Amino acid sequence: MSVQLPTLSGRFAWWFTSWSRGYANPDDLTNHVVADDVAHDVAGLPGVDGTLPLLLALPHLRRLADSAGLALPTPGALTGLGGPAPFNRAATEIGEAVVLAGGAGGLVPYRAGPGVMWQLLPAHRRQLTDLGEASRQLRATLSQCATALADLDVARWRPEVADELMNLRHRTTFIAPGGTPTDAVDLAGRAWQAESIVELALIDEGGAVSAQEIAHRQSTLTPLAQAARTALVAACSPEVWPPVSVAAW
Repeated sequence: MSVQLPTLSGRFAWWFTSWSRGYANPDDLTNHVVADDVAHDVAGLPGVDGTLPLLLALPHLRRLADSAGLALPTPGALTGLGGPAPFNRAATEIGEAVVLAGGAGGLVPYRAGPGVMWQLLPAHRRQLTDLGEASRQLRATLSQCATALADLDVARWRPEVADELMNLRHRTTFIAPGGTPTDAVDLAGRAWQAESIVELALIDEGGAVSAQEIAHRQSTLTPLAQAARTALVAACSPEVWPPVSVAAW
């Protein structure tokens, strides 16, 4: 069964790009980005006082860029960001952002009750790992991590992690808009599965786990967490996708 991509900025990047390239209509975009929220609004649009509902903001954003990508920064690892510092800080504080193509700006999502306010800020071009390389890095890191977790006897302290590692072929398929490469959709599923493995494995067992064991576990899983973020950014960033033609709807 296919489900929505859990990362809000990833959904925005996918559907904005699809709409801009003529594969989706504005209602498709807003329905999939807003999802179960009450409303999404955009602030900081050039020439616009105050905010606009997402649907009305789309033409303004389209004049700035014809595609958008994902950023998933953490303190010390600004994955998907290229600056400037104010945008990097805002995106890192939230943990995600949308970066418009060509250095046209970036959007940081702020939760506001049952809705979201997207703040448009200046953002620079960024350097990204391409889709194929991100996929290879994730596979290699996951293999290394699986071996290390086996050495740590993962099946004893986290049997559900062992189950995930045994079922790597059974991963979530995300709903993706037209024009999204199948390789990108597949990589998004593998990246999210790897992130789930990291989250499960880092759950503390309380007194049953020593500080040394926790530190060892964290050092083993940190490279996998970074590879997963890099892969998901590539999967949701058309700058590193294969060239595509533009459709008409």
